[in-house]
Amino acid sequence: MAAIEKRSRDAWQALDSEHHLHPFTDHKALASKRSRIIARADGVYIEDVDGKRILDAMSGLWCVNAGYGREEIVEAAAAQLRELPYYNNFFQCAHPPSIELASMLTELAQPQFKRVFFAGSGSEANDTVVRMVRRYWDLMGQPERHTIISRKNAYHGSTVAAASLGGMKPMHEQSGLPIPGIAHVEQPYWFDSDRSLDPEAFGLVAARSLEQKILELGADKVAAFIGEPIQGAGGVVVPPASYWPEVQRICDEYGILLISDEVICGFGRLGCWFGADYFSTRPDFMPFAKGVTSGYLPLGGVLVSDRVADVLIDKGGEFFHGYTYSGHPAACAVAIANLGILRRENLVERVADDIGPYLQARWHSLAEHPLVGETRMVGLMGAFEMVDDKASLRRFEEAYRAGTVFRDRCIERGVVLRAVGDTIICAPPLTLSKAEADIIVDTAWSALDETHEHIKGRPA
Repeated sequence: MAAIEKRSRDAWQALDSEHHLHPFTDHKALASKRSRIIARADGVYIEDVDGKRILDAMSGLWCVNAGYGREEIVEAAAAQLRELPYYNNFFQCAHPPSIELASMLTELAQPQFKRVFFAGSGSEANDTVVRMVRRYWDLMGQPERHTIISRKNAYHGSTVAAASLGGMKPMHEQSGLPIPGIAHVEQPYWFDSDRSLDPEAFGLVAARSLEQKILELGADKVAAFIGEPIQGAGGVVVPPASYWPEVQRICDEYGILLISDEVICGFGRLGCWFGADYFSTRPDFMPFAKGVTSGYLPLGGVLVSDRVADVLIDKGGEFFHGYTYSGHPAACAVAIANLGILRRENLVERVADDIGPYLQARWHSLAEHPLVGETRMVGLMGAFEMVDDKASLRRFEEAYRAGTVFRDRCIERGVVLRAVGDTIICAPPLTLSKAEADIIVDTAWSALDETHEHIKGRPA
């Protein structure tokens, strides 16, 4: 017997409006518009309750790397739920799925990583990092090294500590954040700068804002620096090539721990297993989530370097931190099956050598459109900037909501792209075909044309 009743779209929407509070949502506005009810998915397509198929060019929330409808993953979850549906990893206990997955993850990561701490999400992973960073420096006899530096416009999750690490002002203003001991520096977002410097010179300036902050706070007070290899929710901010080598130099010079937030960039999104590999950094922590299970079940965690883990183990005693669902057996079984698919089908290599370059070339062709000021893409993670004036790259006034108009036109035409203001972002499943890549770009061009026509009718 089905656990979920069959209802009409209107019935689902009414129930949703009456009972369900959505994440990152203006609920008053949603009540008048009503939710889109997604009922099924397969491959790179989702399908609403009325049967409309929509190409999901955002992989859900950057997470369905292996695509929808993978029976192997479903069977792994079912088999594990039958054998051991749940047990915790507290009280000197473990179970085969969490042990197997921890070993598998360290095989994929850089050689300084031999240990994993599991959580339930990327937000929990980054909360864990805050706890571990500060515990590490306590054990090193430097408890004053307490401050973690992040970047403006960064997103590291929505729990209290993770949202504090993030640099998004609206989140901070609503919640009295950040918590003490968090500082923010400039992001490497060349298009959003005054563009008076060429990208590589700008990348150095952005990186050196970290050094300036370290000197301002005092190097003996700074514990770590955290950054996504490419800022995802902030608008797919691809740093200039000069940026990450300079950040690594600064962290090395001042003895600062480096945290590479791999929640979005990990597990093949950039054509490497991790973003740290793409940019050749040597992090001390790598928080992960999303693509580790392709979103089939919730799972997050932190890869912890020997530099840190050895101190926690040898000097630390009990570490008073953890979650009920740390290393949940079914979630770990799903992750093992998912990573097996990524390996067996060479999906990471395919992003680097085949579908990635193809979509990138098609995506960059959108730069010819009169509403597009810049395109950028690494692997299968890209963005373009919508502009009111192509010559000056002047952005639209906020009241025109150009990005929202464009996004809605895309969905009407059967493609999900995401608007961050007037920055349009794309991150399809790694299984994307070239024909499906063409659909994304052709739809985007048509939606840009429709948005252009819509904006032509604006008042002077």
